[in-house]
Amino acid sequence: MAPERIVRLGLVQVPEARQLFPNMTVLENIELGGYIYGRKHVEGALGEVFRLFPILSERRKQKAGTLSGGEQQMLSIGRALMAKPRLLILDEPSLGLAPLIVEEIYGTIRELHRQGVTVLLVEQNAMGALTVAERAYVMETGRIVLSGTGRELMEHDDVQRAYLGKDYQYKWER
Repeated sequence: MAPERIVRLGLVQVPEARQLFPNMTVLENIELGGYIYGRKHVEGALGEVFRLFPILSERRKQKAGTLSGGEQQMLSIGRALMAKPRLLILDEPSLGLAPLIVEEIYGTIRELHRQGVTVLLVEQNAMGALTVAERAYVMETGRIVLSGTGRELMEHDDVQRAYLGKDYQYKWER
């Protein structure tokens, strides 16, 4: 199936490596995300991306390659949102980011879920992923070995030992 057709069906991915166009501006990168829907859609959708990530509005004329890692991740997600995803796949969105930025990214994931976007989150940051997950799966060597709600897995003894630390205890805040 052609990539454009996949996107029009609502499947959009934010890759682990972000894959921005570093020599293009923030605005140009965002606009590319919605190009298949035309200029009118792009103009209308920009406001929502800038509402979710106000820093991108401030940096709209800056080259994407000069942004911090967190800003680049926001840009990558913002570009994907321009394509009107029904299913948004996020591959390692917290990788290499400062804890405050990670919290902001997870807050955005929660917001997107409230807006009706289904998010498939592939993440090694077990604690962060489980706090935003409605449904979660633990995979080992390509096999699903455990599944449940994010809360159930957060409280599961094996998950706590293997992924959260032996004496980990988390107070659920949803």
